[in-house]
Amino acid sequence: MEKIFRLKENGTNAKTEIIAGITTFLAMAYILAVNPAYLGGIPGASPAAIFMATAISAAIATICMAFFANYPVALASGMGLNAFFAYTVCGSMGCSYEVALTAVLVEGIIFILMSFFKFRESLVNKIPANLKLGITSGIGLFITIVALLSSKVIVADEATTVALGDLGSMPVVLSIAGLLIIGVLQYKKIPGGILIGILATWILGIIIQLAGRTAGVEFFETELIPALSAEAIKSNFAAPAMFKFDFGYVSKNLASFIIVVFTFLYTDIFDTVGTLIGVTQKAGIMKEDGTLPKVGGALMADAVGTVVGACMGTSTVTSFVESTAGVAAGGKTGLTALTTGIMFIVAIIFAPIFLAIPSFATTPAMLYVGILMLSAIKNMDFEGDIADVIGGFLAVIMMPFAYSIATGIMFGIVSWVILKVVTGKIKDVSSIMWVSFVLFAAYIATLVF
Repeated sequence: MEKIFRLKENGTNAKTEIIAGITTFLAMAYILAVNPAYLGGIPGASPAAIFMATAISAAIATICMAFFANYPVALASGMGLNAFFAYTVCGSMGCSYEVALTAVLVEGIIFILMSFFKFRESLVNKIPANLKLGITSGIGLFITIVALLSSKVIVADEATTVALGDLGSMPVVLSIAGLLIIGVLQYKKIPGGILIGILATWILGIIIQLAGRTAGVEFFETELIPALSAEAIKSNFAAPAMFKFDFGYVSKNLASFIIVVFTFLYTDIFDTVGTLIGVTQKAGIMKEDGTLPKVGGALMADAVGTVVGACMGTSTVTSFVESTAGVAAGGKTGLTALTTGIMFIVAIIFAPIFLAIPSFATTPAMLYVGILMLSAIKNMDFEGDIADVIGGFLAVIMMPFAYSIATGIMFGIVSWVILKVVTGKIKDVSSIMWVSFVLFAAYIATLVF
C-alpha cells in the first residue's frame, strides 16, 4: 500500500483513506438509483441492465483512477451526460439506444487518443472561461427541469407552456420534501446525505401509502414496497447489454452523429477537468502554479471508463464532484478511489433495493445536483467582453428552455465566435473554436435546409 499510494508522503494512512473512500461512495451512490431511472425506459434498455453497467463501469474507472493517477477521485455515469443521452439523443433527436452508445464509444476512443497526445488539456485551455462556466450552469438547470417534469412538480400548460403541478399530489409533495431533507443533511454535513435523503423520501412514501390504504385512500399509482419473492429479486439482476452498437447509422446521418459525439466530448471535458481542479485543489494535490501532477493518468482513467461504460450499455463515465466528500474526510491518495471502486462492486448485491426506488425519491437528488452545477454561475463575468457575456448567457438559458444540452453549447459557441468577429477581435478566436463553430454551423444548416 505504502509503495503504491505513498501514504506517508501524502500525510495520510490506510484507515483514513478507507473511511474517505466509503464516504465518497455514500455521497455518490445515488447514481445507482438515478441512472437506471434515466436510461432504463429507453427502448432496448432495461433498469436492471443499466444498474449493472453503471456499477461495473464505475468500479473499473475508479480503480483505474487509483492506479493511473493516485488521485482520491471517483468516477461513474455523469449527471447531465446521462440526461443528454436519454432526453436529447434518444428523445428529441430520435436516435436509438444503440446509436447513443455508439456515440459514447467514439467519444471515449477520441478521449484516449487526446490523452495520449495531451491535446485534451490544450483544448480545455482554449475554451473561454465564461463558456465553460455557462455550460456547467446550464446543465444544472437542464437537470433541474428534467427532475421537476418527471416528478410532475412542473407540468405542461397550453397557456403558459409550463405551470405548477398538483400540490395535492403526494409524489409532488414528497419530491419537494425530499429536497428539504437533503438540505438539512447537507447542512449538518452528514456523509452520504444525498443517498440518505433518497432513502428517507422513499420510506416516508411507504409510510404514507400504508396509512392511506388503512384510511381507504390511494395516494400512489404503484406499489412502493419492493417485492421480496425469489423470482422478483432474481429479475433485478441482469447482465449488462454488451456491445449494443449501431455503426450503420453513422454513414447515413454523419452530420447529426458528429454533433452528438461533439456534445458528449465537450460536456465530458468540462465535467472532468472542472471536477479534477476542484477536488485536487481541496486535497492539496494541485501545485502552486496551478498544474496537476499525473493529470494525464487521471484523464486516461476517465477515457477508459467511458469506453468500458459504452461497451456495457451506459452513458458517459466521468469524474464526480462528490469526491470532495471523501477529501473532506481526509482522503488524499488513490487508496480512497480504490476503496470507492470496491464499494461499487459490493453495491451490486443490493440491486433490488436501488431498482425499487421510485422517481419521486430520486427527484430530490437530481435537484440538489442541479444546485451544485448551477453554482458555477456565480463565477461568470457578466460585465466583461460582450462575446463572453452573451455566449455564456445563451449557454445557460438555451439548455433548459430548448430542453437540450447540445443546443445550449451550440448557441453559446456560435454566438461567441460571431461576436468576436463583428467586434474586431477575430484574433481571440482559436483554431479549436473555429472548428467548433464550423461543426455547429453545418449542423444548423442541416436543420434549416
